[in-house]
Amino acid sequence: MLKIESLNAAYGRIRVLWDVFLEVNEKEAVGLFGPNGAGKTTLVNCIVGLLRPISGRIIFQDRDITGMETHEIVKLGISLVPQERELFPGMTVEENLRAGANYIPHARARMNEAFDLVFTLFPILKERSRQKVGTMSGGQQRMIAVARALMSFPKLLILDEPSVGLQPSIVSELFSKLREIKDHGVSILLIEQNVKQGLKVVERGYVLENGRIVLQDSSANLMNHGHVKKAYLGL
Repeated sequence: MLKIESLNAAYGRIRVLWDVFLEVNEKEAVGLFGPNGAGKTTLVNCIVGLLRPISGRIIFQDRDITGMETHEIVKLGISLVPQERELFPGMTVEENLRAGANYIPHARARMNEAFDLVFTLFPILKERSRQKVGTMSGGQQRMIAVARALMSFPKLLILDEPSVGLQPSIVSELFSKLREIKDHGVSILLIEQNVKQGLKVVERGYVLENGRIVLQDSSANLMNHGHVKKAYLGL
C-alpha cells in the first residue's frame, strides 16, 4: 500500500533523513519508533505533502505521490492524526468531526455512515457530541482527533505520537482502539516514542535514529532485540 524508497529530506541546509525506506501493506499496522529529533515527524511531513523531499520516492497504492499537494493526498486515502491534535476548541465535537469529511466528496456523501463508525469506536464522543472540544480532557481530545481522521474513510491512517501527554491508562485505551480500527480494514502507520505500548499494537516496526533506519523486524523480535530493550524499554 505505502512504499518509501531511498527518501532523503532536509529543512534548508539541515539534513534530517538519509535513504529512509519503509513499507506498510494492506490491512497492516506498522510502527516507526525512535527518540526525539530522529526525523519521525519529518518523514510524516514528506508522506502527507507538507515537505518535499530532496530525493527518493513515496508510492501509495502504486501511484507516485512524492511532492503532491496535501489536499490531493488526503483525497487518495491517507489521513493524519497530528501530534498537536489541531482541533477547533470553540466548536463542538460533532462540528469537529464534520470537518474531517466536509471537503472530501466521497466522505461527505457517506457522512452518516462515518458518524456510525466513529461513535461505535468512541461511544463517549456520541454522548458529548454537543460539547465544545476546548472543555474536554486531553485524552478525549485525542480520541476526537483520531475520530475526525476516520471520517474521511482513509485507507491508511497515520498517527504522529498519539500517546504524548496522556496518562498510561488513557494510552492503553487509545491503543486498544487502534486494534479495532485495523479490524475495520484500515492500515495504520504508528509514529511513537512509547515503544513498549506501540509494539503491542503493530505487527512490524522500524527504528529510526539520527535520520536513518537502523532496525526493522516483527514486533515480537523487536521487543526482544538487545538494542531496543536497552535503549527504549529500560531493560
